[in-house]
Amino acid sequence: MENMDGLDVTACERCGDLVESRSRIVNGTGPADADVVFVGEAPGEQEDREGVPFVGRSGDVLDSALGEHGLPRKRVRITNCVRCRPPDNRDPSTEELANCRPYLEAELDQIDPEVVVTLGKVPSEHLLGRDVAVTSEAGTVETVELGSKRRDVLVCVHPAATLYDRSQEETFDATIEKAATVAGVAGGQATFDDY
Repeated sequence: MENMDGLDVTACERCGDLVESRSRIVNGTGPADADVVFVGEAPGEQEDREGVPFVGRSGDVLDSALGEHGLPRKRVRITNCVRCRPPDNRDPSTEELANCRPYLEAELDQIDPEVVVTLGKVPSEHLLGRDVAVTSEAGTVETVELGSKRRDVLVCVHPAATLYDRSQEETFDATIEKAATVAGVAGGQATFDDY
C-alpha cells in the first residue's frame, strides 16, 4: 500500500473533507502482536490534536475498564475505521469508510489478533456489513472476512455511552471482560465457543 509504512499510514489524500479537517493522520497505537484490537469510528478533536486514538473522557473510561480486567492499554491495539477527523465530529461517510478500509484490513492482517472489538455503532456496522443494534448485541461475536482471513468480531458499546447512560456500564464492562478473557489465555487457544 503506497501510503502505509508498517502499521502507520504516512500520507493519504483520498478524502477531501478529511484532509481539510485533520491536523494529522491518527494511526493505531499498541503492540504489533496484540491479541485484542479495539476499533473505534474516527478521531475526535482531542485525538486529532494529540495523534492518539481514544483519549479524553472516552479514553479514560476505556483505560479504566481495561485496567480493571488486567488488560492495560499497552497490551492492546486501539485504532479507528477512519484515521482522520471528520469535520465537526460528524460520522464518517460511506465513501470515507471505504477509502480507509484497506488500511484497517492491512493493520489487522499484520497484527493478526485473537479478537477485534468494535466500539460503537459505526465500527460495528462497518465491520459486520449490516445494521447492528449495539445495545442489544453488545457481547455477541460474529466471524467475518476482514483482510486476508475470517476474524472474530466482538460487538461493544462505545465507552462514551456509559457517560450518558449509566445502564450501559454493566454491558460495557462485561464485553471488556470477555475480550480480556480471550487475551489472557496462553497460546491463544480460547475460542468464543468456550463461553
